[in-house]
Amino acid sequence: MKRKVYYRYNPQTLTYERIYPGMKDKVITVFRHLISGIVVGIGALIAFVYFFGTPWGEAQKKENQLILTQYEVLSRRADEMSKVLRDIQQRDDNLYRAIFHADPIPTSIRTSGVGAPGRYDYLTELSSPELIIQTTKKIDYISKQIYIQSNSFDEVLGMAKNQKDRLKHIPSIQPVPDKFLKQIASGYGTRIDPIYGTARFHAGMDFASNIGTPVYVTGDGVVTLADWKQGYGKCIIVDHGYGYETLYAHLNDYKVRYGQKVTRGEQIGEVGNTGKSTGPHLHYEVHVRGVPDNPAKYYFMDLSPEEYDKMLQIAANHGQVMD
Repeated sequence: MKRKVYYRYNPQTLTYERIYPGMKDKVITVFRHLISGIVVGIGALIAFVYFFGTPWGEAQKKENQLILTQYEVLSRRADEMSKVLRDIQQRDDNLYRAIFHADPIPTSIRTSGVGAPGRYDYLTELSSPELIIQTTKKIDYISKQIYIQSNSFDEVLGMAKNQKDRLKHIPSIQPVPDKFLKQIASGYGTRIDPIYGTARFHAGMDFASNIGTPVYVTGDGVVTLADWKQGYGKCIIVDHGYGYETLYAHLNDYKVRYGQKVTRGEQIGEVGNTGKSTGPHLHYEVHVRGVPDNPAKYYFMDLSPEEYDKMLQIAANHGQVMD
C-alpha cells in the first residue's frame, strides 16, 4: 500500500509544493497507529475470552464445581451421621438411661438450635451460598448433638459406677414376707373404695396380716416420717435416694424414728388397723420421683420368677380393698 503524499499550493511561485512531515507529525502518526492497534487487540482478546474462555478460567470453573460436589457429598454424609446419632440417642433414652431409671434427655435440649440469627450471614457472599450454609448448619448441629450425647454417656457411666450402692437403696423386697400373709387384699390401680363405695385410684398394695406382724423396710434409706398421717393412720415414709420413696401405712407401732438410717430387711413397724382401714393390713406404696408406681414391680429380690409372675397377676386383680 502506497503512503499518501500531500501537496501545498505556493501563490508566489504559482506551483504545488510537496509537503514532507516533520518529526512531531511522524511521532503522532506512529502513536495513533499504536493506540489503534492496542484497542483492536484488546477488543479481539475480550471477544475471544467471551466466546472461548481462558485456560485459567476453565480451571477455576472446574475447581468451583469440584467444591460444590464435595459440599453435596458432605451434606449427604451429614444426613447419614444424623440418622446414626438419632439411633444412639434413642438407645440412650430408652435403654441405657432406662436401666438406671434415669430421665431421658429433654427434647428441648436435643433439638435446640446451634446459634443466634445471623450466624451464617458471612457465607451469603460465596457462590452457591444456600448449599454451603445448609451443610455448615448440619455439621454444627451434629457437633452439638455429639457434645450433648457425650455428657449423657458420662452421666450414665457415673450411674453405672454407683449401681452397687443404688441397688441397695432400690425397694426390692416385700414389706411383709409371704409366711406372715393371710392374703394380698388389693393390688395397684383403680378399685372400689370400701368406705365411700366409689371408684378410686389405689396407689399401693394391701397385705392382710395379723396385728403386730413385722413390717420390713424394702431398701436402704432414711426415715422422713414416723407419725400419724391423715387417712393413713400411723405411717412411716422412707426416702431411699435416687428418686425412690416408700410409704408404710395403718401401722400398729413404730420401730424407728424420724431421721434414722435403715437397711433393707430391717423391721421398722408392725401391721395395724389405724387410719381409714377396714381390717388389719399394711398399705404399701412405692413412689418414683414423686409419682406412685406399682409396688409389684419391685419384689424381684424376694421372689422366684414363677412367684414374681404370680404376684403380678394377684396385684392386677380386683381383690378386696381394705383402705
